[in-house]
Amino acid sequence: MEEQAYWAIGIFLVIYALIISEKIHRTILAMIGALLMVVTGIVDQETALHHIDFNTLGLLIGMMIIVSITADTGLFKYIAVWAAKKSKGKPVRILIALSLITAIGSAFLDNVTTVLLMVPVTFSITRQLRVPPIPFLLTQIIASNVGGTATLIGDPPNIMIGSAVKELTFMAFINNLTPIAVIIMLAYIPIFVLMFRKKIQTTPELTQSIMEMDESELITDHRMLRKSLAVLGLTIIGFFLHQSLHLESATVALAGAFVLLLLTGEHMMEEAFTKVEWITIFFFVGLFVLVSGLVETGVIAKLAADAIELTDGDVVATSLLILWLSAIASAFLDNIPFVATMIPMIQEMGNMGVSDLEPLWWALALGACLGGNGSLIGASANLIVAGLAGKEGHSIKFMSYIKFGFPLMLLSIVLSTGYIYVRYLM
Repeated sequence: MEEQAYWAIGIFLVIYALIISEKIHRTILAMIGALLMVVTGIVDQETALHHIDFNTLGLLIGMMIIVSITADTGLFKYIAVWAAKKSKGKPVRILIALSLITAIGSAFLDNVTTVLLMVPVTFSITRQLRVPPIPFLLTQIIASNVGGTATLIGDPPNIMIGSAVKELTFMAFINNLTPIAVIIMLAYIPIFVLMFRKKIQTTPELTQSIMEMDESELITDHRMLRKSLAVLGLTIIGFFLHQSLHLESATVALAGAFVLLLLTGEHMMEEAFTKVEWITIFFFVGLFVLVSGLVETGVIAKLAADAIELTDGDVVATSLLILWLSAIASAFLDNIPFVATMIPMIQEMGNMGVSDLEPLWWALALGACLGGNGSLIGASANLIVAGLAGKEGHSIKFMSYIKFGFPLMLLSIVLSTGYIYVRYLM
């Protein structure tokens, strides 16, 4: 390998190690890494810009705007309290109901946004019942990553894969990933009940206090709610139809966002834009440029060749290697930079003669999204829940989370192995 390739690897590994250490914010590190790739001449500015996936960024920004405006109406608080009352105020039933709402919300709103909306409501309900909130938060972390696996827009790795591979449409993600996400969630529910039912018991009086709550009071703006639901519904329909309409998913999300801003008036615009997670957006920008250095110097092509040599280009062996490697790596490295590195590697495998790449893409999506459940740093949603819990005085420790999340992650990957083998490789 030429000297530039070694520089690219060195910069990438140092930045990656610092991201894992969590000593400096990952967005600052990713942007510094990106700038180093340009300043050292590994990639020029034009090439760096070419590698930034604006479809991924547009999709994230559009959905963040739509969800922030919808959240202001009180809809998500309403849904949580309504579910608690339908569960007759019983803590175990509420735990299951909130985890299912989190899974469904994560599939259609994205998992980071969903946990940001669910955690404050969860604290409100657990305070009312005087039960520990940690079991509820742990099950919601798991549910957010499983639900996020099910669709193109549910989890950032899926957004990145869908953006890189145009044939993988919104419907393709639902057809291929939703069935296994549902199976995994159904397998988890009895485990949640067995693990937590004795830890979250309450009194009949406190149960009654939940039943007396009036969820209708939580809707603060009925007119804005109608507009938000109409636009959210049309946006999701747009995702289903985006390929036949010859539109990118980012175009659909941004169109929805700006139509909603048009309907709600200028006064909402500033507030909506302040709620966009610009820190996450710039993390992606830095990451795309950081990985571009490995692509442009041929490092990714060499890794792809080595992987094909290891599996002799066999689709079964390569798919299962990618699934398990992605899952274990994504448990301990943030799954977003890992997927950013894997996408060009799988594309390179296609150039080297691996005939059917589809099982490889689904293996990467399942491994990266579900692997995020393996540790507290495995996915952005996990870190956000832990941060919100810490602010409320309830610390989620790294090792105590691994004891809970890692075995559940392994179960989901075992189920995914069977699913991929039976569906694509038999």
